[in-house]
Amino acid sequence: MKILGEEFHIYTDDNQEVMIGYSKQKALKIKEDIRVFSDESQSNEILTIKARNIFDLSGNYDFTDSNTGESLGGVRRNFRKSLFQDSYSIYGLDNQVYGEIKEDSMMNAIIRRFVPFANLALPQVFSMDVQGQSPITFTQKINPIIQKLTVQIPDGNQLDRRVVLGAAMIVIAIEGKQN
Repeated sequence: MKILGEEFHIYTDDNQEVMIGYSKQKALKIKEDIRVFSDESQSNEILTIKARNIFDLSGNYDFTDSNTGESLGGVRRNFRKSLFQDSYSIYGLDNQVYGEIKEDSMMNAIIRRFVPFANLALPQVFSMDVQGQSPITFTQKINPIIQKLTVQIPDGNQLDRRVVLGAAMIVIAIEGKQN
């Protein structure tokens, strides 16, 4: 974690021209409270992500639409599965799991954890899978100063874009701190 905080950029294209989410976090926060904006000007807050508890090993993060106050469900870190390969469950308003976010391959995940600077050669890739929908891919972009991630949503995928953005922000903010 950087001393002054972190910046996170989420794009829909590999050229990093179409930004769909931006967040700037202060360092040394005890409880995660992530505000997601449409761009770097931070004039249009679109999503709030809050950790349920201060010390929560299960990593429950709830998503709320900043404009309407609507609760959108959230994601929960699968602690045991994440020891060697990062994994999250996606849950709805009723806390029922309806999808999963999983790191690309076990081998790459293990290499990134135990080989110094391996994440520079093997950036993290995650797949967001929801039954009945085409998988969404999150790809970490190498940048030593600013955390960047691209989100590829296949045509026809009807998953709520706010949930996709919240999940992408958790992946980049939480996993980015580990790297």
